[in-house]
Parts: sequence; structure tokens; C-alpha cells
Amino acid sequence: MAREFIMPGRIISGIKALNMAEAALGRMGKKAMIVTDPMMVKLGNCAKVEEALKNEGVAYTVYDGVTGEPTDQMVEAGVAKYRSEGCDFLVALGGGSPIDTMKAIGSLVLNDVGIASYMGKEIHVQMPPMAAIPTTAGTGSEATQFTIITDTVKDVKMLLKGSVLMPDLAIIDPQFTMTAPPKITAATGLDALCHGIEAYTSRKSQRMSDTFALSAVKRIFRNLAKAYHNGEDEDARSEMSLAALEAGIAFNNASVTLIHGMSRPIGALFHVAHGLSNAMLMKVCLEYALEGAYDRFGALGRAIGVAGRQDSDETAARNFLQAVEALLQELEVPSLEQYGIDRDTFFAQIEKMAHDAMESGSPQNTRRAVEKADVEELYRRLWN
Repeated sequence: MAREFIMPGRIISGIKALNMAEAALGRMGKKAMIVTDPMMVKLGNCAKVEEALKNEGVAYTVYDGVTGEPTDQMVEAGVAKYRSEGCDFLVALGGGSPIDTMKAIGSLVLNDVGIASYMGKEIHVQMPPMAAIPTTAGTGSEATQFTIITDTVKDVKMLLKGSVLMPDLAIIDPQFTMTAPPKITAATGLDALCHGIEAYTSRKSQRMSDTFALSAVKRIFRNLAKAYHNGEDEDARSEMSLAALEAGIAFNNASVTLIHGMSRPIGALFHVAHGLSNAMLMKVCLEYALEGAYDRFGALGRAIGVAGRQDSDETAARNFLQAVEALLQELEVPSLEQYGIDRDTFFAQIEKMAHDAMESGSPQNTRRAVEKADVEELYRRLWN
């Protein structure tokens, strides 16, 4: 069966990638709006992007209103600034939040609609050129046709999709990940691991996405703990930046499954960062998914070296799950309770969260059949 495979229009990666990308940025337009967060400005990372634009004679303005995971309100403020400043292209600098915000802004600046109007539809609108510069090794948003925006009226994280949301240019320069603290390194790295695992075990996987997913999972197991324990390990940081890109390409074409479906409602209702809520869910969700895909999880176990050809698929799959659990422990991922979420408050939201998870469509990509009641039970198991 024929399948489409989508990637960014151009990728420039490696040490000093930003320097190499200057000419490409210069060809994108006359005035850029840099979409970022206050920390990127404070750390001086935004100044590096500004310098790259200046070197090409490109005017710019900075929108640093991304102060958390993106909301419709942040998007609306960005659209207003883009229009008032007379910009003609976008550059995102940051983790998944600024990149997702940029995509949402891009979908609106030439179209007089609200972002919530895209919910449940594939986006087909005219877009300005977009460049994405990730500063974390995790979300892979620089390589996807998705954006996640919180509808502040309905308290729902909207998963919005359209090939037009794919950045025209992805600049993968590991220098920007060097300042990520250990907790951010762990959460974003585990987000990338979820992308790789879910893409490989998704019902929508395909041979090309499998190639990227397997490579990403192997690279993450070799390097995430190193980057966590020593943020100045340039080799580990470079490898994790590449792994996040690979995982993003993989899930962009194969989609995600149970973990992401259950993660978004936790983030929307309890304001847990996306990568961290994914990490909290990994054990219970993978335990559930294992039964429907021993061959796939077994292949992952063999790929990271915790099983051999002599092992059955089920043994290799369970060895892989044990390796994931060991990594979660090493990276000190907290439970919901340790994070400070009240059990009774959480349980009161389980029915809504399960409904929202199933509505997203992601759990249905899991190879083992998933019903709403299963999702409710898995939420409960997070407290066992």
C-alpha cells in the first residue's frame, strides 16, 4: 500500500548549524517575527538568532509571550504582533511550546478565523514561511505537521494537524540545548523516547518511519542519561538533538498512541509539562500495550541490546519494558503524587480525561484494542 512521508522542507543540523543556515534564513522574507520565550531572551540565545538575521540584512521583531505550554491567548497575541509589525515570515526559537505557537500563529495571520475552528479538521490554509530552531532535544515539533494548543475556554489541549504546519526550515544546532537543566533534559528526552516507541508500535507505522523510530530509540538509550548527568557533554547533546529530530520525523508519519492520548488531558487539567506527563504514563501504558505487539516491542528490546535473537518476542518485549523502567528511575521521574497532584481531585477528573483522550484518536493507534474503560483504569493505576 502506498504511503505519504512528510519531512521539513530543509534540515540543517550539527555544530554551528545556525551559522550555516544564515543564507537560508535570509531568503525567507524581509521581516521576521521571532517566536520565543523570556528565558531564551535572558540566556542570550535569542540574540544569536537576531545576529544571524542581521548578517543577512533581515529586519525582525521578537515575540517572547510564550510563557508556558501554548494557549489560544498566546497565539492571538502573537498574531496581533505579527500583523502590526508588518512581518512576512516566522522563526521559532525554543522547545515545543514556541515552535507549536509559531505554527498556530502562521495558520492565522493570513486567515481571519480563531484557532479553535481548526479542531477536528485538517488545516488547509495559506501560510507564511516558517523556520524552527529547537532548544530542547525532545518534542520534535520542528519536524511535524502537528501543533498542540490549549483551548482556555474548554480546558482542552487541541491536537491540530495539517501538512501546511510543517516548517520550511529546521535548524538543529545542539549549542542551544547545552543550557537545558537536568529536569528539562530528562522530560524532553523521554518525550522523544515516547515518540520513537509509539511511532514504531503504532498501527500507522510504515517502513520509512520504522527506520527513523528505531534509530531514535537506540540513540536515546545511549545518550539521554549521559546528557542528564552531564549537561556539558557536547557529544551526548548532539546525539540527543538528532534523536529528537528522528523521533519527530517518525511520529509525524506514524502518529502516536496511548501515552500521548492520555498525557494531553493531564497537561490541560493539571498543568503538568507535556514531556513529564508522558514520562509519568510510560510504565502503565507500555505494560498495557505490550500484549498486542510483542513482536514490535521485542524488536525494540533487541535494538537496544537487552535481548538477543535467541529470546522470544515476549521475553524481548518485557526486557525492553524493564529497560524503560530503569531509565525512568535513573532520571528521577516523579509520580503524580510526588508532583503534588491531589488524588481525589485527579480521580474526579478521570471520566473527562478518558473521554478527551479517546476523542483525540491517539489511543486507537495502539495495536492492542483500547476502550474508554481501559483508559479510565490506566489513570487509576497511576496511584497504585
